[in-house]
Amino acid sequence: MNRRAVVLGSAGQLGVELVRELRARDYAAMGWDRDEVDITDIAAVENAIAGFDAEVVFNAAAYNQVDVAEEEPRAAFEVNALAVRNIALACRQIDARLVHFSTDYVFDGLARHPYAEDDPTHPLGAYAVSKLAGELYAQAYLDRVLIVRTSGLFGAGGLTTARGNFVELMLRLAGSGQPIRVVEDHVASPTFAPLLAARTVDLVDRGGSGLFHIGGGAPISWFQFARTIFEVAGSKPMLLATNEREYRTRAKRPKYSALSNAKMERVGLAPMPPVREAVEGYFAERSRAFSGIPA
Repeated sequence: MNRRAVVLGSAGQLGVELVRELRARDYAAMGWDRDEVDITDIAAVENAIAGFDAEVVFNAAAYNQVDVAEEEPRAAFEVNALAVRNIALACRQIDARLVHFSTDYVFDGLARHPYAEDDPTHPLGAYAVSKLAGELYAQAYLDRVLIVRTSGLFGAGGLTTARGNFVELMLRLAGSGQPIRVVEDHVASPTFAPLLAARTVDLVDRGGSGLFHIGGGAPISWFQFARTIFEVAGSKPMLLATNEREYRTRAKRPKYSALSNAKMERVGLAPMPPVREAVEGYFAERSRAFSGIPA
């Protein structure tokens, strides 16, 4: 009998890939977006998860408007923290496993090495605090939970979501004909959503639990990431390097938040490919999406 899995936040960049990956592995996978199941409503969450009799629940839903969260921290906390408590309680009631996704923003960016799972956390703003609180709620209510931190997610689902992703933002800016300024003093691990989904399901299939980092390839600055995007796209806009001092944002972000995949690799999962290879994979999926060819 096929294992039964639920994906919350199924319309997002990660959610669509999780549903696709699970079904490809013969899971009976049900995906719900926020319009179908309000994760801030504990009764709705419990009824949905119990009604489907899920064995594993993937929480890919999140409030990720980092700057807006500084003005509305309560909204971020309700989705990223209190809603995770709702999901954990619902999983506990039917003995389902929870897989919860978190972020590199739980770190302060003062390290100069890719962050490992046992590095101390120090969130810098409302969004980051809410995500760390979500991790703690999941761990508080469940004995065996899988928490996956990732960084700079981009996937073909960004073509249809309201906020898109960094790749699509760069392509839109390139189309404007104006100079594009991207920070060169912030370093992360941009992660291709299908690869994150596949590695996560690998962990689930191996019975993995605890905290894991899954970030994309080697550390890279956002400026270098933008340059890679334009190289793969065959586009040559005027790309200018800027820095945190010149480009202020409402929320403070970690300047260095690259993630180490060493723990993931130690348990036998395949290393993540170089960033350029992931960007090439993105453009291949993007072309299929525009041509109407199924993934």
